[in-house]
Parts: sequence; structure tokens; C-alpha cells
Amino acid sequence: MDNEEFRRHGHTFVDWMADYLAGVEDYPVMAKVQPGEIAANLALSAPEQGEAMEQIFADFQRVVMPGITHWQHPSFFAYFPANSSPPAVLAEMLVATLAPQCMLWQTSPAATEMETRVLDWLRQMIGLPEGFAGVIQDSASSATLCALLTARERASGWRGNSDGLAALPPQCVYVSEQVHSSADKDVMVAGMGLEYLRKIPVDAGFAMRPEALAAAIEADLAAGRTPCCVIATLGSTGVGAIDPLRPIAEICQRHGVYLHVDAAWAGSALVLEQWRWMIDGVAAADSFVFNPHKWLFTNFDCSAHFVREPDDLVRTLGILPAYLKTREADRVIDYRDWSVPLGRRFRALKLWFVLRSYGVAEIRRRIAAHMDLAAEAAGWMDEAADFELLAPLSLALFNFRYHPVGLDDPDALDRLNENLLHDLNDSGALYLTQNNVNGAYSIRFSVGQTNTERRHVAAAWQAIQDTARGLPLAGR
Repeated sequence: MDNEEFRRHGHTFVDWMADYLAGVEDYPVMAKVQPGEIAANLALSAPEQGEAMEQIFADFQRVVMPGITHWQHPSFFAYFPANSSPPAVLAEMLVATLAPQCMLWQTSPAATEMETRVLDWLRQMIGLPEGFAGVIQDSASSATLCALLTARERASGWRGNSDGLAALPPQCVYVSEQVHSSADKDVMVAGMGLEYLRKIPVDAGFAMRPEALAAAIEADLAAGRTPCCVIATLGSTGVGAIDPLRPIAEICQRHGVYLHVDAAWAGSALVLEQWRWMIDGVAAADSFVFNPHKWLFTNFDCSAHFVREPDDLVRTLGILPAYLKTREADRVIDYRDWSVPLGRRFRALKLWFVLRSYGVAEIRRRIAAHMDLAAEAAGWMDEAADFELLAPLSLALFNFRYHPVGLDDPDALDRLNENLLHDLNDSGALYLTQNNVNGAYSIRFSVGQTNTERRHVAAAWQAIQDTARGLPLAGR
């Protein structure tokens, strides 16, 4: 493809992209295909001869688009948002064109220096105190893995990497019962063993109980095990639980335990000062992560990872073969040592575009609007005689179920709500996901897509009511 052909197709693609963003509401939110349907339309091997871009793009629309779940649809209320925005898309186009590999300052000085500066913008925006240094990871899962590895090395006197874990006493990690499943996986990847992952009981508001944490740490110490790391959660995936940082931090300081704060979703809400109470005590944390790619209008992937002692992170992950040495190394940051992969994308550019294009005031307004919409929807359900909230509103998330008057059999209610969820998602009008709250099947409602308005939330509530009340009732 020569440059002029690239230009021509590029204009066609941008026109299609703009049309897609303008008409995304016309698509079913969740892909309406069966397993194997997309693969059946893909050739079994690559073509021997090149094909025309017109044909490739036509096949993209014919084959790929039916198998896309539209995360940027304003009626996407599933999981947590992975919201995007036009400024972020434009930045991604530029990054894809430049295609830099940003492992070292030398390999792209602009990428490194912009990442440092923009991460400090974020630190200020969410109210983290000075002294935290930031790096962009691909996900909160990766940031938490880096935290666990650093905690492991600290707790072992920096012997884990050199001597291996078999030479050390067992190291224990402490999390809430509401913690994200990535904590389990990270403990596995770090070689610490799920046997030593302690899931601490929660209170009636689903937050970690500090006294239970203290008791678990003391029991492990008495048994000759090494308390290594506590992961506190702000905005758990299931119910949006918020762990109390200050008492948790005090326990960690008392026992010399590393404290990592996972605010992957909820961290974006910290741009609003009235939510800063969530990070009371964060100055004592060792690391903190939140995802601009969840609720800050920035394309996946972009996870902001802040650490209080960057040298510890680098000491944990740093490797310096001859081919990575540079003459500027003592005067610059080389982010290759701040994460597990050596290769790094230029993620800071899209964040820079988003923050400059919207401005902090508009970002605050939009996030506050999402919370107001979720609060209104939760209020509608709370007032309805045949619906109930199973977990209260947290920021822009709540859990509910359909509970017809007179139907109280737990199994029947679970089946009814599972059928309700499937029917709603199959309709294409909206997308929700399931949860389990205190043993009961529940449906999560999460507001946060960039362009969601009140009309989308109101339409979702109407669809929920109409679909639920049209379901056959078993067991009554």
C-alpha cells in the first residue's frame, strides 16, 4: 500500500468511525451471535496473495461487526465502563501511526517525559499527596502484581528474586472478601500460593473489618508466617465496597506490611472533592492504582499506578543487560523497570489529549452526572413494590433483583432473575451483568459510559420493568 492509497483509505475509515460514533445506539449493545459463528466466516489460512483493502474493509463490516459488543453504547450498564472519547481515539490514531516502542527514555523521550508529567496531573486531580510517583500500566491487575512482587521482595529482605520462595517462610497476603479476582491470580503468578491468601470478613456495608485484619496478621505471625501485603479496595467490582483506609494503614504500619490500594474504578470519582473521604489515610499507602480507561474517557488500556518508593519497584523488576544501557540513564526515568513487560506503548498521549480537550471541570461534571443518574435509577427500583436493592448505591453502581410480591422461594427468585438478565441482554436494548449478594442472584447496574444520558437510564428501567413483569412465575 503506497502513501496515497493509505491516505484514501484513511479518509474512508475516519468517515466510518465518525458515523459509528454518531450511530452506535442503532446497534444491539451485546453481540447477537452464537459461538463459532464468526470463526465460520474466517478463512482457515492466510491468503497467498494480497487482497484489496476495499474487500478487507467490506469483510470487516460483514464479519466482524456482528460479533462486537458495543462498550461505547450509552445503554451499556454491564461490568464497569471502559469508556472512550473522540479525543482519545484521535490520539490512538497518532500513536498507531508513530508506532513507538517506549521502553527507554532514549527510545522515545517525549513518551517518557509526557508520562511523568501527565501522571502528576492525575495525582493532583484525585487528591493524592505529593511524594507519589506515577507510571502507566496496562491494567490494575498488572499494577497489583507489581505491588505484590515489590511487597514480596521487601518482606524477604530482597531475597525472593535471588534465592527463590522455597528458601523463605510462607508470605501472606490480606484482602477483603469483596476483592477483585485479579488478586487471586496475582498471588498465583507471584508464586505466593493461594493457601496464603487471606480473605478478611466484611461488615454490613461490605467493607473490610480492620479488627479481623489485625487478628489474621497476628495469627500468621504467631505461626511463623510472614505478613507481606494488604490490598485495600475502593469500589469493589461486585457491590462497590469501600475499605476503610486509615485503620487499615495503621495496622500495616504497626506490623511493617506493604499496603496497596486498588481503586481501579472508584479512583476516577476522586476528581470530586466530596468523595475524597475514600482516601483518608492514603498517605501511608505504599502504592495506589486507578484506571482512567474505566471512567475517565480514555481508551483501554491505561492504568495509573502510583508508588511511594519508586526505587523499591525498580529494585524488584530492574534488569540491565548491555543492550539496554544508555548514556542518559542516570539523568532520566526508564519506565521499562517499572512494570513486568519490557515493551511499552505510548499510552500517555491519549490521556494528554483527553485531559486537555475536556478539562478537569468538564470531567468532574460528567462523572457527577453519572452518579446522579445511577442514584435516580436506584431510587426508582427502591420505590417499586416488586423490585429491591440487594446492595446499596455506591458511586454509580447498585445491585437489584426482581421480587414479585408473594414469591419468596430463594431458588425460584434466583432462576427468575437469571432469566430476566438473559432476556434483557438478548433484546439488544441494554447490557447488564450478574452478581451474587449474600447468597442471592442479583443484577448489577453500572452507569459510566461517556455519552449516557437520563433518557438511556429511563429506557433501561422501563425495559427492566416490562421484561420482568412479562416473565412466567414459577413456584407461586
